[in-house]
Amino acid sequence: MRSSMSYLVVAAAFLALFSSVVYANDPSSLQDFCVAAKNPNAAVFVNGLFCKDPKLVVAEDFYLAGFNKVGIVKSAQGSLVTPANVAQIPGLNTLGISLVRIDYAPRGINPPHTHPRATEVLVVLEGSLNVGFVTKVLHKGDVFVFHIGLVHFQFNAGHIRAVAIAALSSQNPGVIIIANALFESKPSIDDDVLAKAFQVDKKVVNFIQSKF
Repeated sequence: MRSSMSYLVVAAAFLALFSSVVYANDPSSLQDFCVAAKNPNAAVFVNGLFCKDPKLVVAEDFYLAGFNKVGIVKSAQGSLVTPANVAQIPGLNTLGISLVRIDYAPRGINPPHTHPRATEVLVVLEGSLNVGFVTKVLHKGDVFVFHIGLVHFQFNAGHIRAVAIAALSSQNPGVIIIANALFESKPSIDDDVLAKAFQVDKKVVNFIQSKF
C-alpha cells in the first residue's frame, strides 16, 4: 500500500511538471488586429502605437508593394536594406513580425550589427553570402538564423549581386550597427577608451571617426 502511494505521488508530480511545460506560452492578443494609427484621436494606445478605429481599417493597412524591385545600392558598405515593418505596414502592429529585403552589390557587406528586439531568419534569394557570427557560406535557397541581440553580418564575396529576405520576430526589431555606435556616437566616446579597447593608436581611432 505504501509503495503504491509513493508511486502515485511521483506520478502526480511528474504529470504536474509535464503539464506546466506543455501549457506555458505567451498570452494571446485580445483583439484580431490593431492597425497603427498616426492620429491619436479616438484611438487606443497599444504596444507603443495607437490603434486605428476598426471601422476605418482598409486593405491598404496590411499591404506593401514593390518588395520585388531591385534595390539601387549607393552606400559605402555596398548594401541596401529595404524594411517592411510597422512603419511601412501599419497592420503589423502587435503581431510581432516584420521583414527586410537586403540587396548586396558585388563585394558588398551588411556590416556587423544587432537587433535588440528580434531573432532573424535569413534566406538567400540570389547569389551567395558569407554570414556570421559563426562564418558560413550560404547559397541560393539556404536559410540561417541569427538569435536576438547577437552581433552578425552578411558579406557578398562574389562578383555578382546578391539578394536576401530576412524575417524578424518583432514588428519593430531595431538595429544597432556596431561601427556607427562606436565611432559616430553623440556625444562621442573618448579616444583613449576606443584606442585601449581596440589596442590601436589614437591616430587610428581619429582616422576611423573621420569616415563617419
